[in-house]
Amino acid sequence: MGTGLGGLIGALLQKDSNRTVSLLLSFAGGVMLSVVCFDLVTEAIETNVGVLFVIFSIAAGVAIIYLLNNWIDRRTNPQVPHTSKDHPQTADDLDELIHSDHYQQHLANNDNKIELFIAGVVMAGAIALHNVPEGMTIGASYASDGGVLGSAALVLAILIGLHNIPEGMAISVPLISGGMAKWKAVLITALSGVSTILGALLGYMIGDIGMVGLALSLGFASGAMLYVVFGEILPQAILMYHSKLPAFSTIIGMLLGLFIIFA
Repeated sequence: MGTGLGGLIGALLQKDSNRTVSLLLSFAGGVMLSVVCFDLVTEAIETNVGVLFVIFSIAAGVAIIYLLNNWIDRRTNPQVPHTSKDHPQTADDLDELIHSDHYQQHLANNDNKIELFIAGVVMAGAIALHNVPEGMTIGASYASDGGVLGSAALVLAILIGLHNIPEGMAISVPLISGGMAKWKAVLITALSGVSTILGALLGYMIGDIGMVGLALSLGFASGAMLYVVFGEILPQAILMYHSKLPAFSTIIGMLLGLFIIFA
């Protein structure tokens, strides 16, 4: 719902909305940092499996998401003319965040349906890399509550729903800018949120194995989210809008997340 709502907002905004999306993305990044630092990591440590195991799980989450993201970048960047050796090593526009520029390039070249399908799968994969870890945080928290929708899991679901609104905007805006009908862009954006549900199931199944599985699930989800925030969201937010405001927006997001978690 959060992703779909963000897609709808993106469809209603002007195409040139980099400033707005930059501030919303940095705010969402701050919220997720609060979730990771003040909730997930502390819950993982409280499983008493050892802090080194928690650190290993976090590092594994960072490494795997980084490697998958890097693989997608290496496969797609050479096919996009504006991406040169002088280009920043992270996305600096909305279409690059989800690799819709790759899809639009194939469309402009009148490539066959197979090429367009592969480009669409790549774009879906880039979106899933953001949404699966978010879902895992909900599933792992649900497992830590003993399979009961307790306050922690519910708060996480609400926070991630808020976080997904600007992500939904980041998906729909470049699709519409590339010529896609608004209703279709909003529908695709909403459907991209399905990977969050898959991530939640995965996080719950791993977390339900026992304390070791719970620590692994919480730690991996934390690491994956830390990479998404620091490696993707915040650098892109700053490149999209050169100002100190994204930093303040991140801090406000962290404070709001802290308030919701402990209020």
